[in-house]
Formats: sequence, structure tokens, C-alpha cells
Amino acid sequence: MPKSRDDLFAFLADLAIATKTLEHPAVFTVEESQKLRGEISGGHTKNLFLKDKKDRLWLVVAREDAGVDLKRFHTIIGSARLSFGKAELLREVLGVEPGSVTPFSVINDADGRVTVVLDVGLLGHDRLNFHPLANTATTTIGRDDFLRFLNETGHEPLVVDLGSAAE
Repeated sequence: MPKSRDDLFAFLADLAIATKTLEHPAVFTVEESQKLRGEISGGHTKNLFLKDKKDRLWLVVAREDAGVDLKRFHTIIGSARLSFGKAELLREVLGVEPGSVTPFSVINDADGRVTVVLDVGLLGHDRLNFHPLANTATTTIGRDDFLRFLNETGHEPLVVDLGSAAE
């Protein structure tokens, strides 16, 4: 059974990581998110769940305005050719639904199957914003706390310049 939003917040609290969450209607695209978020400061993202031809799994956490050319992106991260992971695989490994992909979902990847790819451009923001396992809210977390969260879940990120992978 995947961890719930309450489980995520309890995990963060156990790490003494403070967050702020804003509830909103479900959003499925960056454009919808931009219209609803109001004045939430910090870095906003798009998150891509990918699978390569060798069945390795990748979670790309990119600036919301970053272009990612999947035909070339594999050369940036050193993987085989990439495609989007199927919804069933997303549910199985990260415990979230399509439209709710978030780096917080690695809390459900106890087997460490997913490699997190983090856009270096995000690291320029002191605060980062992600869905807390569902696309009906946005949670703001400090950059350093987010990196600690990834480390505590066993997901040391691969940090790359996604600007070099732009379309």
C-alpha cells in the first residue's frame, strides 16, 4: 500500500522539515497550475516519470519552463533511449496517479528503482513547490530540506543542466 499524504507529512515532521501546503482544485498541466497558484513563491516544476530501453526508471524534476527533448535527453543522463513510464508502473513504483507525479513520491520507492534527475536551475531557488502525492495541493519546502528528504529516502539526485537538453 503506498504511503499517504499524511504519511509524507509525518515523515517530513520526523525530519524536522517545515513545509507549507496550499489546497487547490486538481491541476494536470503546468498551465493549469500557473493559473491557480496565486502568489506561491519559489521554484515551480514539471515532473516526468520515464523508463529507458533497459527498464531503468527515472524521475525528472525540471523547472516548469524547461524543455526536455526525449530524443536527446538520454545522452545528458547516460541512459538508454527514454519514453514515458506507463500509468500502471507509476502507480506500482511511486504510488501516485498520472497528473500527480512529484518528487515526494520517492517516499514510496523503498526498493530504490527510480533515479531522480534534478534540474540544476532549481537549486537557485531557496523554496521549491511540489504536489504532496496528489495534484489537489501544492507544498512548499526549503531547497536544502528537499535535498535532505531525497537523501533520507535513499534517492541522491543526479543533478544536470536541463538547459542543455532544451528543445
